[in-house]
Amino acid sequence: MTSADEFVLQLLIDKGIVDSSAIEAARTKAAEQPSEGNLDTDTLELLVTEGTVTQLQIAEALAEEFNMDVVDLADVRVSTEALEILPYELASRYQVFPLEADDNEVELAVCDPLNMDAIDSISHVIQRSITCRVAPLESIEKAIHQYYDGAQADKVDSMFSGLDEAPTDDLDLPTGRDGDVGEDEAPIIRYVHMVISEALKRRASDIHMEPLEKRFRVRYRIDGVLHEVENPPKRLQPSIVSRIKLMADVSIAEKRVPLDGRINIKVGAKVIDLRVSTLPTAFGESIVMRILDKEGLNLGLPELGFFSDDQATFERIIAMPDGVFLVTGPTGSGKSTTLYSALNCINHPDRKIITVEDPVEYEMPGVNQVQVRRDVGMTFSAALRSMLRQAPNIIMVGEIRDKETAEIAINAALTGHMVFSTLHTNDAPSAISRLVDIGIKPFLVAAALRAVLAQRLVRRICPNCKQAHTPDEKLLSSLGIRSDQALDANFMKGQGCAKCNSTGFRGRVGVFEMFTMSEELQQMVYENASLVALRGKSKEMGMRTMREDGIRKVIAGVTTPEEVLHATVAEPV
Repeated sequence: MTSADEFVLQLLIDKGIVDSSAIEAARTKAAEQPSEGNLDTDTLELLVTEGTVTQLQIAEALAEEFNMDVVDLADVRVSTEALEILPYELASRYQVFPLEADDNEVELAVCDPLNMDAIDSISHVIQRSITCRVAPLESIEKAIHQYYDGAQADKVDSMFSGLDEAPTDDLDLPTGRDGDVGEDEAPIIRYVHMVISEALKRRASDIHMEPLEKRFRVRYRIDGVLHEVENPPKRLQPSIVSRIKLMADVSIAEKRVPLDGRINIKVGAKVIDLRVSTLPTAFGESIVMRILDKEGLNLGLPELGFFSDDQATFERIIAMPDGVFLVTGPTGSGKSTTLYSALNCINHPDRKIITVEDPVEYEMPGVNQVQVRRDVGMTFSAALRSMLRQAPNIIMVGEIRDKETAEIAINAALTGHMVFSTLHTNDAPSAISRLVDIGIKPFLVAAALRAVLAQRLVRRICPNCKQAHTPDEKLLSSLGIRSDQALDANFMKGQGCAKCNSTGFRGRVGVFEMFTMSEELQQMVYENASLVALRGKSKEMGMRTMREDGIRKVIAGVTTPEEVLHATVAEPV
């Protein structure tokens, strides 16, 4: 028997509410018919169930013993601010209900004032001191259902009533560290379930939940563009954030620093990862869930957006026995997808491939993937050193960020390994300047570098609703499409349909700039030639810029002039 339960039972005897013989009889009966949980809780429950004592009598006895007030929740005017401060998750888990709140203190109705661990945990999470009044358990449960559960259920149902039914029956979501969830937690769980389901249905790459001053904004990133959906009530923000953090297995108590977690879900037979990132902001925690569909990696090179001539060059480079191949571009330009597709193309049983990534976004069969863990010293450079002792044929480094990593990658390339990596530069020739700026000697860059691919992503015209279209002449002129090119062009535009959510676009495609090394360019790099000279020479030798590749895709009817203008820059005159 726990000390708390022993205390309550003895308290009932001392106050003459229940005599000792009735308690002993209840104990004996509970022992003969044990149920889940501990014996003492069953004894108290049995006393209440049989009408020997009421929950109100227990609450009054505890309140008198601790010199606290008893509150009748049926007559309380509930504070909206208090409901917003105390998340539904905490109220349900610890069986407490918020009464009043200000910037420093929250008053709670509790059924068990002896449970100081619960009170301390709540105080830590909401960053306020706690004062308590006592209420019967049944009253607290009823109030939670009335003021949290019912309002949430109505809002969830109304928010999604106008949407087509999402195929959620086969969506298997984790519940977090708590395991099974009760019925009173269903509305928030159902809301999160529907948000994720709708994102998958719309082919979103990210789910953004952003706390603003007076609303909690939810947006999906679809084909690189953010689309806002109907927002949940601002007061549900803490509950939704807590639920997602529980599912991602990160601390709901820590709100001061960014946190990273992961949610694994199953959609039928397909496994999809959600990479969860939290960020403290002025109005609460912002959450971004990045959707990682492992099947998205089974892209062939044509699906990436390569025309046949560029594809032949790309295949020739990734099949080389040694050297460095870099993919450059800003965050979100598809660099990782391109490298994964390259690995998928050359992943054969006779080759050993090792990657070092931060984080490992996709799991590839037959590839040894290493996760960077800086907290234990597993950095890119440390992992690279160890990888070389594993005798790989091909190495992929998630990103070259510093001199040490770059030096090891260059040395690996010069000792017979093919090294793939990414770099943040605006165009392909700039990668050489970047490596030199990091601290790599020009003669090492000239000897090791095989090619650099710069890329951007543009939206692909929806194949289901695309129609012939004549763009504005000024638009074509600003893009650099000549009149003779326009005569033979196959300009298209999406009219909008159900398959593309009436946007006229479905999916994205890359526009590329391939800088391949030659003896002449190697000599220029060795002599530390300027970036302008390198770019001019590479164009003389046939390099096509991203703007020029985008123009080809506009003429072919793959994308629109507006998309290319938005994603690429014109060449300086």
